[in-house]
Amino acid sequence: MSKQRRPLIAGNWKMNGLAGSAAPELQELVKRAGEHSDPACDILICPPATLIDKMAGLAKGSAVKIGGQDCHANESGAHTGDISAEMLKDTGADYCIVGHSERRADHGESNAVVKAKAEAALRAGLTAIVCVGETLAEREGDKTLDVISDQVRNSLPEGATAGNTVIAYEPVWAIGTGKTPTPEDVAVVHAHIRKELGSLMGDSEAVRVLYGGSVKGSNAAELMAVENVDGALVGGASLKASDFWPIVETSI
Repeated sequence: MSKQRRPLIAGNWKMNGLAGSAAPELQELVKRAGEHSDPACDILICPPATLIDKMAGLAKGSAVKIGGQDCHANESGAHTGDISAEMLKDTGADYCIVGHSERRADHGESNAVVKAKAEAALRAGLTAIVCVGETLAEREGDKTLDVISDQVRNSLPEGATAGNTVIAYEPVWAIGTGKTPTPEDVAVVHAHIRKELGSLMGDSEAVRVLYGGSVKGSNAAELMAVENVDGALVGGASLKASDFWPIVETSI
């Protein structure tokens, strides 16, 4: 982890959480963050869209920020069931995840679609977290770096800077499986991402690149110590403050 880049520990709640059970978990996280007068990392929770307004209210004035899990590329229109980046911003979000592998796989989102959504996030004043990652077949076929290059080059929004864009590397085969690549494997991919960013952005050295994929308290410190890893995008382990906080503590 680089001292020049402030770590970001982000929790993606995915399609989990009802107001009654989620509120106490966020309140506990806010309480723990409040015990540190100046946390050395940024803390983010991305709940379902139904909870953003409530969670933003609970987190207001604290070190915990709230984000969305996806957005539509358009500001408004006849898009039943979709949510625009402006709507996310209006409900209190500061970030938006785009291009998560579950969106790419389950909804057929191409790099072009991810790029358009990332540009929508920037348009609305949100920080875009652009996800990239290879499948098991791609890794076993020795295509990991080619896949990552393609996704970074073609998913990065126009106008991307270190201040408005974060990259999250999540090997698809590690998400929710309990499997993680070795620290050496993570280092190779993150260094490759950093190199790709260098050809695309003037302030590439300041861009935060997160690791995601079965991150938990027991392996977080080892992963966060890898060069060019600037934080984590956490799935299941972010649902409970007691599980998420040990991950935050590795960077705080």
